Amino acid sequence: MRSIRAAQALASRSLLLSSRALHGDAASTAAAAAGGGRLGVQPSPPSQASSSSSSRAMPAGIAGAVSFSLTFATMAAAEAKERPPMDLLPQNVVLYQYQACPFCNKVRAFLDYHDIPYKVVEVNPLSKKEIKWSEYKKVPILTVDGEQLVDSSDIINILQQRVRPDDKATNEEEEKWRRWVDEHLVHVLSPNIYRTTSEALESFDYISKHGNFSFTERFAVKYAGAAAMYMVSKKLKKKYNITDARASLYDAANTWMEALDGRDFLGGSKPNLADLAVFGVLRPIRYLTAGKDMVEHTQIGDWYQRMEDAIGEPSRIQE
Repeated sequence: MRSIRAAQALASRSLLLSSRALHGDAASTAAAAAGGGRLGVQPSPPSQASSSSSSRAMPAGIAGAVSFSLTFATMAAAEAKERPPMDLLPQNVVLYQYQACPFCNKVRAFLDYHDIPYKVVEVNPLSKKEIKWSEYKKVPILTVDGEQLVDSSDIINILQQRVRPDDKATNEEEEKWRRWVDEHLVHVLSPNIYRTTSEALESFDYISKHGNFSFTERFAVKYAGAAAMYMVSKKLKKKYNITDARASLYDAANTWMEALDGRDFLGGSKPNLADLAVFGVLRPIRYLTAGKDMVEHTQIGDWYQRMEDAIGEPSRIQE
């Protein structure tokens, strides 16, 4: 983890030096501000003429330093992943999913962390025509070299045994917190992301934009879905004995942080299956209002950032 952050710092320093050499301190200040935050607004690309002029003006030594620094940062991030040996790497992996589904995100977190290339088929939740071939009518479904795997925890268990056959069996602590994710954490999400009408609309705006819907379906899903789930969330609160939705989310985040007991990850120096499960389930809500509130009012933000760094870029194959 330190190697990744060091590499990133090295790249940033080189870019800053390059900017100062080309444009002076004012330009370097703007460049540093633009690159200072993950969620910051990115500057518009310069015109072709400006880009060409800057390219000609960049001294060879500075250009080389920038190129080396960025390459080193990329290599360090790749090395942080737990990619299995090539002879154990599945060759044809396809994930049938809903983008916003927490269980699908659990599987994606495992695939991304282990750098297993996979294709994605986004399933239409209304027709489910993409999975008509399967008797199993839920997601996620993962096909691995033609074999169908179902249920997120079972999928991960099977993949773990195949790509890490020499690893010791998961310990009791890891199993306990994986069960906690499936039996508790996932159930506090819906009452939070559909807590108010505005939050329900925010959630379904995300779902409609990232899901596999036609234009008319997208409009209907956003508004009808938001209204329906706003009402359903009230029933879910009663079903799972939740009196205050936000308090239940903060309690869950604090419970997880207590389980870490000062460690970077539950797995110690690197994530284990429980870390990946918690991260995967929380990922769809992280930048919704509920997720932002959770990070602001609990200590989970640093752990979440470490998980993002450890998992790195998705290993999804873009088609």
